[in-house]
Amino acid sequence: MSDHTPGPLLTHPALSASLPEADLIRFGHHGSVDVAMRILRLAGRDTSAVRMTEYDIADPFWLLRAGELDVMVAKFGVREPDLVTSRVLALDPRAAVVGVGHPLAHCASVSVEDIADFAVFGPPGMFPPDIWDEVVPRHTPSGLPLRRAHRFSAVPEMMRLVTEGTAVHLSVLSVADVAPPAVRVVPVHDLPPAPVTLAWRRGDVPAHVLEFITAAEARASQ
Repeated sequence: MSDHTPGPLLTHPALSASLPEADLIRFGHHGSVDVAMRILRLAGRDTSAVRMTEYDIADPFWLLRAGELDVMVAKFGVREPDLVTSRVLALDPRAAVVGVGHPLAHCASVSVEDIADFAVFGPPGMFPPDIWDEVVPRHTPSGLPLRRAHRFSAVPEMMRLVTEGTAVHLSVLSVADVAPPAVRVVPVHDLPPAPVTLAWRRGDVPAHVLEFITAAEARASQ
């Protein structure tokens, strides 16, 4: 079972004075903060309107289901019956995370077929297996298997194995925003980009949160 302790809060310094608690949007994200900020801008909001919390990738929907979040950034397809997702708000291109000494580290871009030569990661914790199959496909388009030889236990451990050259992680390009200096994030040119949406609990969304979602969708469709 994963540790469900919420991550540190990223909030505007004047948050407590700017909005009453009931009007805040409790907003979950993982990885690049820039992706979350892009959605805030689409909705015409800034960080004074939200309390941002980084969720645990090992059980990404736990805080949402526990009522600790109102809405969260989701990537790839979410097919959870108790959750609803917005229309696609952005696209996050695919990438391979490799150590600086890895044979692929200095490529301008790589094919997913190249990744089949190296060990990759299986899903972390309680991450939905069907979504992980989009993150790390079981096979390349030509039919080569991707060897999920490593357990994705936590981001620091994943980065350690990548840095050592033991594994390659298939991810999204925005992970470059949070990658340590000892890794390279190389675009993968033959996988479709990850759709970025918002997710929330079915039938359980306050009016001000629904306004936020609707505004982001409207701007994204322009």
